[in-house]
Amino acid sequence: MATPAHHDDELVPSTTEGYKVGDKKTVDEYANLDAGDEALNRWKASLGIGPGAASKAIGDPNDPRKVVILHLALQVPGRPDVIIDLSKEGAVEALNQKPFTIKEGAEYRMKVKFRVQHEVISGLRYLQLVKRKGITVDKSDEMMGSYGPNTESQPVYEKTFASEEAPSGMLARGSYNVLSRFMDDDKVLYLEFKWSFDIKKTWE
Repeated sequence: MATPAHHDDELVPSTTEGYKVGDKKTVDEYANLDAGDEALNRWKASLGIGPGAASKAIGDPNDPRKVVILHLALQVPGRPDVIIDLSKEGAVEALNQKPFTIKEGAEYRMKVKFRVQHEVISGLRYLQLVKRKGITVDKSDEMMGSYGPNTESQPVYEKTFASEEAPSGMLARGSYNVLSRFMDDDKVLYLEFKWSFDIKKTWE
């Protein structure tokens, strides 16, 4: 269930001075909003919002979640994707028990598959905090965008994040702990999980 994040937390979305989050509206309210505004209509079309949009959504009415993270993938050029199926029970809790291995200096990136249901999500973000021996070594805040509820014509969304380069050298090798969050502009938390990776000289 989505919950507000703590305001004193180290990992919250960055804010732009003067920016104010708009009022929440239902899908049908967005569909009927300012029909003569061309720019707004283009934005609504990009989210699949139009007359009767709510009736076309495929979300589970018994599932209160608004953003459902289905799977994550660690992608490395020339190697098979490492896929974590988060739809399985206990998958999130098990993530931190089996560290990923990343070869030093390798380029890698994360890819997420997810579903939006019940309402429009504005300013969805992926935040990541990386620590080594309790000290923060990296922090990222990646905007994913705004999304309308999924429909039969687009049952899921996918987002591939920017490539990163693993650190290299003897001092960089070792274990790293990561805290990841999916949040929106309202600082509503949709998913939080901990995982870890080991930087090694080889992939083995």
